[in-house]
Amino acid sequence: MERTIEESPGAISRRDVIAAAGLTAAALGAGQAAAQAPPPAGLGGGADSQIFWVAETTSGKVLGIDNAGIKEFKGVPYGASTAGRGRFAPPRPPAPWSGVREAIGYGQISPQTPADIRSEYAQMIMWDRHVGPGGMGEDCLNLNIWTPGVDAAKRAVLVSFHGGGWATGSGNGPMYDGANLAKFGDVVVVTVNHRLAAFGYLNLAGLPGAPPELADAGAVGVADMVASLRWVQSNIAAFGGDPGRVMIFGQSGGGSKVSTLLATPSARGLFHRAAIQSGSTLRQRTPEEGAQAAALLVAALGGGGYAALASAPWTRLLQAQTDAMAKGANFAPVIGGATLPHHPFDPAAPSESAAVPVIISTTLEDAALRLTNFDLDEAGLRRVIVGLAPDRAEAITRLYLDANLEKPPYLIQAQALTDAGGRRNAIIQGERRASLGGAPTWMYIWAWATPAFDGKFDAVHGHDVDASFHIARSNMVGSGRAEGHLMADRLASAWVAFAKTGDPNNPAIPRWAPYDAASRATMIFDTETRVENDPRKSFRELWA
Repeated sequence: MERTIEESPGAISRRDVIAAAGLTAAALGAGQAAAQAPPPAGLGGGADSQIFWVAETTSGKVLGIDNAGIKEFKGVPYGASTAGRGRFAPPRPPAPWSGVREAIGYGQISPQTPADIRSEYAQMIMWDRHVGPGGMGEDCLNLNIWTPGVDAAKRAVLVSFHGGGWATGSGNGPMYDGANLAKFGDVVVVTVNHRLAAFGYLNLAGLPGAPPELADAGAVGVADMVASLRWVQSNIAAFGGDPGRVMIFGQSGGGSKVSTLLATPSARGLFHRAAIQSGSTLRQRTPEEGAQAAALLVAALGGGGYAALASAPWTRLLQAQTDAMAKGANFAPVIGGATLPHHPFDPAAPSESAAVPVIISTTLEDAALRLTNFDLDEAGLRRVIVGLAPDRAEAITRLYLDANLEKPPYLIQAQALTDAGGRRNAIIQGERRASLGGAPTWMYIWAWATPAFDGKFDAVHGHDVDASFHIARSNMVGSGRAEGHLMADRLASAWVAFAKTGDPNNPAIPRWAPYDAASRATMIFDTETRVENDPRKSFRELWA
């Protein structure tokens, strides 16, 4: 509902990193912020004491609030409601409003099921906290902005696409709060909400009764993200941002979204750097796979074809989606239409983004997010390896055990599953990007273990998200401990430098060379942050 009113890298101290980040900002021309905009009429206050700030968008004025110098604007619409005739349809611009629209609280998020609170991993990353602020519904095309100034400073802009696969999550979650990163780097931070699962990726092509204008409904959630980037291009200057220096980034499902946007023709030119964290996606859904998921959804609704899909309340559609997914439906972007004509990175890196520099990453034990067999022993580990490589299981198990003398089998299996899956995809992505001969690509592995939950998850999936947002208070990054602050300083410094210049190198980290198939230079973010050429080579070759 619209709300209106009128030396050794490991020895670098945190102090050194912060000082380096400041010097980098000056050297890169982050510059002095332009004078703040005058207080909006009727709000009062001077520049030093002003609580409320107004910025003007192409649809109308929005009211944000100041927090320690960071102006926060939340729930700002970049598209109209997708309810009613907007369901499954391409995004439309928001209706203009008069007066000043309140943008202090979060907006709606796409319908989704909450995280299972029985999961220790979900508890650790606070995934259940995404559902709540702002509520949920089909009026979900909105974004959140954190900026050091409503001025003309032209700061670099970092746009985050949230994780959660293609079915859950939101830009409203605590790990995506952009205030700390905006303040640390003198940058503008944006998080985006868009349609998820069946609401955004339902293949209606060929479904009896479906209007022809909805033939590309299988990728309409990707079109939402493109619309958000168009909004940034048209409006971010009013929030102190530079539309010519836009970095997109995301982890897990967010990394998959970035992988996909790199291959989306309509997104070309709307962003200038990109980072993929533990979400390297090579292929998306085929039309046939999309049709199978749509058939399962219709069946879960009790039949009725397109008419039932179009008329069901969103609550009913979400229940049917949940039932269909339990039977194997996978609602993710469908290729073959105008929005996403081909797979993102198969058989090659996309030419659409050849000129965009990219960072690609994994965490050391990424796969631990779905594992709960904490008491796994060596015999159990061997059975896991048999499932991956039955003809080589004994040799592979021995190799992993010998390389991890101080880690329990539970974490060793997580490394093996990561090496055979997500890390293999990240390496393929890096190789294909390098062979494209365009802008450089950088690779990193986050190996610093989270102290949360007695350290049982080690360097698990999602552990680097808070650090990239310079959030050190979360339990994932050590609940404010000094080492967690230092790790957040290091990764956020790379993020800020990359957003500003297209190169992550800065004095807070060792010299980081681009990735190629010859040297395979990889930054290892750990207590001793360092660069290694072809780290984990023997494991890479195992799963090549």
